[in-house]
Amino acid sequence: MARLNKYVVFLALIATFGGLLFGYDTAVINGAVDSLKAYFINPRFSDLANPAQADAASSLLGFVVSSALIGCIIGGLMGGWVSTVIGRKRGLVIAAVLFLISALGASAPEFPFAPIGHGGPAYMWNFVIYRILGGIGVGLASMLSPMYIAEIAPPKVRGNLVAWNQFAIIFGMLVIYFVNYGISKGGNGDAWLNSIGWRYMFLSGAIPASIFLLLLLFVPETPRYLMMKGQEAKARTVLDKLVTKEEADRELREIRASLSQNHSGKLFSFGAFLIFSGMLLSIFQQFVGINVVLYYATDIFKGMGMSTNAALMQTIIVGAVNLTFTVIAILTVDRFGRRPLQVVGGLIMAASMTWLGIELWTGGKGLGALIAMLVYTAGFAVSWGPVTWVLLSEIFPNQIRGKAMAIAVAVQWVANYLVSWTFPILNNNPFLVKHFHHGFAYWIYGVMSILAALFVWRKVPETKGRTLEQMESLWGSLKKAAIG
Repeated sequence: MARLNKYVVFLALIATFGGLLFGYDTAVINGAVDSLKAYFINPRFSDLANPAQADAASSLLGFVVSSALIGCIIGGLMGGWVSTVIGRKRGLVIAAVLFLISALGASAPEFPFAPIGHGGPAYMWNFVIYRILGGIGVGLASMLSPMYIAEIAPPKVRGNLVAWNQFAIIFGMLVIYFVNYGISKGGNGDAWLNSIGWRYMFLSGAIPASIFLLLLLFVPETPRYLMMKGQEAKARTVLDKLVTKEEADRELREIRASLSQNHSGKLFSFGAFLIFSGMLLSIFQQFVGINVVLYYATDIFKGMGMSTNAALMQTIIVGAVNLTFTVIAILTVDRFGRRPLQVVGGLIMAASMTWLGIELWTGGKGLGALIAMLVYTAGFAVSWGPVTWVLLSEIFPNQIRGKAMAIAVAVQWVANYLVSWTFPILNNNPFLVKHFHHGFAYWIYGVMSILAALFVWRKVPETKGRTLEQMESLWGSLKKAAIG
């Protein structure tokens, strides 16, 4: 890490707590699904043996489990206004507060209306509201954490530091998997877990949320936001702590020049293709199928004929591979560049998804299918997982970064929902199962991976080593060339 000082590392690590809570909060629900069904859903229905009531119960459970995603979309859309009007730092403070409220509220949704543990299904909607609030925190953090890191990081290590955020997301998921497992083993059977244990799972999120909120008291606002608000002296003070005096002088001049240019600050002032590029990066990151692996890995492995315990073990292996190759991305993104990693990763994912589809189509449910899934996970982790966030935090000019990232992040959460919703339909459709044996969906993700690689190869400029202001000049020149 050339010319990287401890203060930059300190600020980046604090910002990545937003990513950790992103992973923690979205994955905590996995350990509590059966308990939520027993506590909130089943008591609402008199005859679950009735197919109509059983379908209604499943639908309601699906809504409760996925309710945080509603908040994620709202938080993503709010992020532009929050980052521009309230600020990057204070936006992260809001996210931390929402994480804390959600953790406390979801663990005791009946408080203060009824004694904790005696609320029952009557307070299901309270639980949903708290999960939506947590989702808003996730949506805000998913945008603001990489943006904050990008705006305080020196250009030579910016990709490296922003990629830490993806590592933190995955690490947060792994932490809560182990926390949930420990809580489930610490009680007295399913009855305890369904009445009390699930509360501890959600309550555990209050610990990292409180730490994040406390640490944010020690971080400054980003220099670029301070300059946008006319606080040049404060921006200079922060820059002097982040880089050398010469680099601070140069960055200050570039930021000042970028803000003084005659741009309206409107979303499309640098051209519609820039916004479209950010949206496509977000869409492709989800349409390559990663959340099918993350959300449905246990069911996929069980569908291959594995026992529940074996499937859970394979899921842990998938998580370990994801984390390991994210580290490789962190170490290489500023050496090889963003575009090469995205293109190569897209091709690896395309090949492995095609392979996995063929394995399932031909009835292979053993080692070959497992290896294909692990290769796919490695390909994503070294490319489209962390590097997409790096690109999104770098490609947008100062004057529209908040608005543009808000749209990209909101689109990403919508794409996440679409993929998660359509996979069971594709995977369980009788016609597709009869003719392709659960392999068809993976071929679709393979095609999307090829399209993703082609898009980056043909249309996305390299951002490695460039300042954020240099990227702004690039898009300005491209727009002029297009007009000319």
